[in-house]
Amino acid sequence: WEECGNPNGPAVVFLHGGPGAGCAAAHRRFFDPDFWRIILFDQRGCGRSQPTADITANTTQHIISDIEALRRERGIDNWLLFGGSWGSLLALAYGIAHPTRCTGLVIRGVFLSSAEELRWFMEDIGRFFPSAGQAFLGTLPPEERDDPLPNYYRRLMDPNPDIHGIAALGWCGYESACVRLIPSATSDVGASLPLARIEAHYFINKMFLPENHVFDHIGLINHLPCIIVQGRYDVICPPWTAQKLADAWPGVELTIVNDAGHSAFEPGIKTALVKATDQMKSRVR
Repeated sequence: WEECGNPNGPAVVFLHGGPGAGCAAAHRRFFDPDFWRIILFDQRGCGRSQPTADITANTTQHIISDIEALRRERGIDNWLLFGGSWGSLLALAYGIAHPTRCTGLVIRGVFLSSAEELRWFMEDIGRFFPSAGQAFLGTLPPEERDDPLPNYYRRLMDPNPDIHGIAALGWCGYESACVRLIPSATSDVGASLPLARIEAHYFINKMFLPENHVFDHIGLINHLPCIIVQGRYDVICPPWTAQKLADAWPGVELTIVNDAGHSAFEPGIKTALVKATDQMKSRVR
């Protein structure tokens, strides 16, 4: 973990995506360092957390416990939750578990772990990016392509680098090709393995949460201020989920960025997130 910004300011915790993506220095830029006390941490098995790509004792409940332990260790009474994609679900799940410790939420590219969303990622994104979808399935032998998740999972867990390395590149190449309006390439096995392995581990276990967990407990947190930032052309976490959450949250502010996909670093998304954390300054004191 790391801490930066104003040590006497209201606290905000950055919850990265994936799961397995880790934090980067650029993630600090969503927050005014003169105002916010900024806490960033790498979740289990990724970034600076060791061992890398490890799924032992790595569940949503473990990470929620880690967030709460970090809050107590840093002497923070309550904080703003900031997360995108998987980080949005983690923010909501932590808020449900510890509602009195939250001053509000800024979430982006909303993901709520429904069976529909998981099926969309594994099977339907390729309708928009057919070459990426073909490459994703093409990493597997023909007899394994009808059910890619368990077959990718088995390969990603294989101790042989020749097997898990190819699977990691196939998985992350698919995601990288679809995450922005202008795609980027992924060719680094070392960076790909934690993301691919941990994502597959969570996906095959349905994110370690019951179906409809957020909506079943939304009453614990929907009194809090919340800003949702959503890319219009986000095919990783399509806008229907953000809209459904907004409909269940009176007073929420839903910002649809018309010229963006999923990535927090697309210009329109980045601008909207900085605006959101600035807006929250008056709501968390």
